[in-house]
This record gives sequence, C-alpha cells and structure tokens, in this order.
Amino acid sequence: MLNNLMNSKLKYVIGFLIFFGISLVLKWRAEQVGDAEILVWYSIIPPLLAVTLAILTTRLLPSLSIAVGVGIVLSWYQQGAIPIGFLTEVVWFVRAVSIGNEGVDLFNFWVVLFVCLIMATISVVVASGGIGGVVVWLSQFAKGPRSAQFITGLMGIVIFIGDYSNAMLVGPTMRPLTDHHRVSREKLAFLVDSTSAPIAGLAFVSTWIGYEVGLFEDIAKTIGLERDGYSMFFDALSFRFYCILTIIFVIVNAISGRDYGAMHKAERRARATGNVAAPDAKALGHTSSFTSLPNAVTQPFSAVLPLLTLFGLLLAGFWIDGEGTGFILSLTAWRDALSKADNVKILACAAGSAFIVSIVCARWLSELRFSDIAPVVWSGVKGSLTPLSILLLAWGLKASCDRLMTGQFLATMLSDIVSPLWFPVLVFITASVTSFATGTSWGTMAILIPTAIPVAFSLDNGSYGLTTIICLGAVLDGAIFGDHCSPLSDTTILSSIASSCDPLHHVRTQLPYSLTVAVIALACGYLPAALGFSSTIGIVGGTGLIILLFFGVARKPKLAT
Repeated sequence: MLNNLMNSKLKYVIGFLIFFGISLVLKWRAEQVGDAEILVWYSIIPPLLAVTLAILTTRLLPSLSIAVGVGIVLSWYQQGAIPIGFLTEVVWFVRAVSIGNEGVDLFNFWVVLFVCLIMATISVVVASGGIGGVVVWLSQFAKGPRSAQFITGLMGIVIFIGDYSNAMLVGPTMRPLTDHHRVSREKLAFLVDSTSAPIAGLAFVSTWIGYEVGLFEDIAKTIGLERDGYSMFFDALSFRFYCILTIIFVIVNAISGRDYGAMHKAERRARATGNVAAPDAKALGHTSSFTSLPNAVTQPFSAVLPLLTLFGLLLAGFWIDGEGTGFILSLTAWRDALSKADNVKILACAAGSAFIVSIVCARWLSELRFSDIAPVVWSGVKGSLTPLSILLLAWGLKASCDRLMTGQFLATMLSDIVSPLWFPVLVFITASVTSFATGTSWGTMAILIPTAIPVAFSLDNGSYGLTTIICLGAVLDGAIFGDHCSPLSDTTILSSIASSCDPLHHVRTQLPYSLTVAVIALACGYLPAALGFSSTIGIVGGTGLIILLFFGVARKPKLAT
C-alpha cells in the first residue's frame, strides 16, 4: 500500500513538473516572439491544466471544472482584475456556453436537445426489443469478433452525413453485437470515433463540407485566388493523408483481428473474461446490458423504423432547409444545400421525430403499455445528464480558449520556421496541437486557414502551387487528428456516450493508434508530397506499413478457454 501511495505521489510530481515545464517554455517563446499586447503565454494554462489533471486523476468532470474556473480567473486578470469585472466574466462565460455573446446562437441548445432525445430514443428501442431484433438479424453476418468489428467500421463509413449522427447511430446499434462477441467497449469507441469526423471531413456531401468550403472561399478572396472553395476542397482531397489512412487502418485492424498496446490489453480482457468494460470504467450513457422488458414483443421494426426516421429526416431536412434545387442526386446541389442548412437544429428535430416514432412502435409493435414506456424514457434522459455536464464544461473550456486567444497563441509560437519542404509538416503539427489543446477541429480550421495558407501561398511565390494545396489538406487533417486524440473534444465525448465507454479509457486506448496513423501520414504522405512525389504513392506506402504493422507486429488477443 505504501508503494502504491509513493507511486501515486511520484505520478503527481512528474505530471505537474511537465505542466510547469511546458508553461515556462511557452512563456520563454512568447517573450522571444513578442506581440505580448495581443497574445499572452498563460492562455495555454486552462487546456494544459485540464489535460494534466484528467491524466493524473482519471476524473474528467473535476478536471474540466477546475480548468474552466482557472480560465475565468485568467480572463478576468487579462481584463484588468477589476472587482466588478469578475461577475462580468462569469456572465460572459455563461452566455458563451448557452446562447452566445454575439447575438443569439442556439447551437449548443440544439446539441443538448439532440443528445437528450437520442438517449431517450435509444432507451425506448432497447426496452421494446427493437435493438435485440436488429442484433439477431445482424448476427447472421457477424460470426465472430473480427466480422463484428468489420461491420461496425463499414456502418461508420456508409453513414457519412455527419460526425454527431454517425456516432449516435452506429454506436448504440452495434454495441449489443460487439458485446456479444466480446469486443471491448474501448475498441467499439475507437471504431465509432475513427469513422465519424474522418469520414464526415472527407465526404463530398456532409454537414462538414459547407463549413470547409466556406473557409476555402474566404481565404481564396483574401489571397486573390480566382478559384471556388469546392474546387479547392477537391484539390486538397488527395492530400488528406491522415483521414484516408485512418479509414484504411480501421479496415485492416478489423480484418486482421490483431491489436497492440493498450487496445490489445483491453481486447485480451474482453475475450478472456467477457468483461467488455474495465472494472474501474466510469461509462457515459447507458451502462446496463441491452435487454428488453420481459413483456415486450421482440420486433426489429421497433428499432429500424425510428432509425430510418432519424436518417431519412436528416437528409430531407438538410435538403429542404438548405433550399436544395436541381437534381437530388447531384453533389453540387447537396453541397449548396448543406452549406445553407441549419445542421444541428435539423439533428435535434430529426431526433425528436425518431423519439416519437420509437414510442409509437414500442406501444403498438412491441405491445408495451405507456406505464412501461414512461420510466424507460426518464432513464434515458437521466443517462444523458453526466455526458451533457462534461459537454457543457468542454464548451466552457473552449470559450476560455477563445477569450484568451489560445489557438492564435499556439499558431504564432509554432509557425515561425518557414521552409517549403517542412512547412506542410509544421502546419499539420500546429493544427494537431491547437486542436488537441482546445478540443475543437472547426475552431482550429478557422484559426489556421487564414493564418497558414497565406504563408504557404507566399512560399509558392504568390501562386496556387503544391505547398498551398498540401497545406489545405494538412490544416483540415491536423485539426481532425488533434480533435480525435483530445479528451476535451465533443466528438470524443459523444463517441464515448454512444459506446457506453469511459472517455478516459477511450482516449488512452485510441491515442496510440491515432499517433501511429499520424506518424505514417507524415512520413509517407506530407514529406514525400512536399518533395513532389505523387500522393497515391504516399497512400499506397502508408497502407503497406499499416498491413505490415498488424500482420507483423500486432498480436491476436487470447480466446476464452
């Protein structure tokens, strides 16, 4: 016991030494770069403190709460530390995570409503036996852990419309099947997370495309480039090495049935003991097994109809709200519609409709009484309270980073080494660090595209050349990679909710895989591409390394005896 106590103290000492060391280095760099009137070194403290505390304590809620509190104090200090000013800062933060400070922005409200409704819907379709019926149908295709993982990854690729809808559709649907085949919750969360943002970021038609194209349109005007944003998106598509290789990584991982590092330990535990979650896991969302109520009539349509309603209304809502015109199968028409549609509001409305359909199906297809359904709905709403608390605190931390200009500070600190060969790599790393620290991929894109792309354009001698195009892909992919790894990211939290996985366990097991893909993307993708090699060579070479890794180094988990 004494050794455990000493080890715990040593862990805290090392953790905080690293925290203070990074802070001092960034303070020194800030003094070297200057510009102290605009950017301050302590802007990095809130996200760095959140990550440090989360790792040391393995408790996300207190870690985020402390970091947000420190962010408010630092923001107050930056504004002059006037006594009445502290209340002003608190009000600013409350507005930032609720209705926004520039007009009324209900984005966060619609996300909260979406999570509540989707969790209640999941509860109903589980209790009504709908999920059980779907699992029985899918079981004919999934004969073991490998095929269960492959089907999960394939579903994530097929449902490409958006990262939120992807995670909340794939995770709950596949969770009973992966549990049955003793696939760990950590692996399920990885499959869900790795086929959400990477797929949505690559898809020609998704909730992301309008945002990405809009940023490209703005930067094209800034640098005087006569090229539309959609064309720039396609130009950069072949240089999206991280996202492309992540999808390949997921497929090869599932086919091989092999793992390494923390994920291998999780898979070995699940296969050998049947414990799909670690004993110390603090899962978000529904932690109970997927069992229907005893008096429910098992009926697949009790799950299929609500899910079809959700997905169908998402597509219809995007088209109608985005004023879609022309041929409905036209990619250009969908691009225009998605760029105009209020995506998150449509997600909430579609979830509300799916919730109503799930109750109707539970009552008349599964023959449950309303007195049976009401407690199930309440259970789903209660299951959303903890993850929503974490999500609200993550938004509070993002607001702190916005207030203190953390993203701009990191971009300035990491972007003063300029070389056409190394600049795409530097852009990718800068985007990754910024996104990891702030927990937002979109915010990172908004910061770095206006700052990094003009530099790349100048390195191309004022022309739309190779360095500029590679950097377009590097910003988007670096932002997704950092967000993918960050315990502060809303997509990380939502993937954990959907998979009923402890978010810190999810991050700990996913991080080695994400880092592996990022290193391969840099070594086989961005560096060779900057030297003039075809992006196809980089993708093929990266795929070869992934195959060698899984079939040469990774191991299969031991099966139960």
